[in-house]
Parts: sequence; C-alpha cells; structure tokens
Amino acid sequence: MDPFGGGLDGHGETCGIVIGGLAAIGLRFGRSKPGQEADIRMRECSRLFVRRFRDEVADGKILCRDITGVDWRDPVQVKSFREGGGRDACQALIGKTAKILGEILERSCPET
Repeated sequence: MDPFGGGLDGHGETCGIVIGGLAAIGLRFGRSKPGQEADIRMRECSRLFVRRFRDEVADGKILCRDITGVDWRDPVQVKSFREGGGRDACQALIGKTAKILGEILERSCPET
C-alpha cells in the first residue's frame, strides 16, 4: 500500500487513505466472479465513506496536496513535511479514517 502515500506515489492526487478504504469496501462488497451482479452496498458504503472522510477527517478535502498543503514534486516541501511531523499528522488521519471504515463495514452501510 506504500504507493498510495503522497496522493498516489507522491503526485498529490486522491489521498491514499481514501484509496485504501475504497479498496477494503470493494473487497467486502465487490464482485467475486466476472459477470456477477455487484452488491448495491458497495456503492452505498463507498459514497458514505468518502463523504464521512471529507466531513469528519479532511475539512471537505480529498486531494493529498490540499490536505497536507504539500507540493509533492518539490523536494524542499516534502523534506519540510517529513521533518515537521507531517507523517504523524497523516497517521492521525489514518486512525480516524480506520474508525469510520470499521463503523461502515460493521453496519454494512445502512445509510447513504
């Protein structure tokens, strides 16, 4: 899962925490065989997860560069982020997001 860091391997795109959470939802509710109908809960849980991430974790944001304020192409900004405790901040976001994901998966996403 390391390539998810920095918004898809340091590109500043969608936060890797979101990608990882969506992957977990896909594993839980996605198709297990080609041609199989998708479980409707997959889309419902995915939408709820992204909404809750934006609302409860990332101040309405979803892009890594917006959440961290880092231009991941700039080595000076990356170094400053890492040396300034940025990884600890991301770890805190991971914890909050994991809690949300757990709640969603436990309830099988009854709300949308």
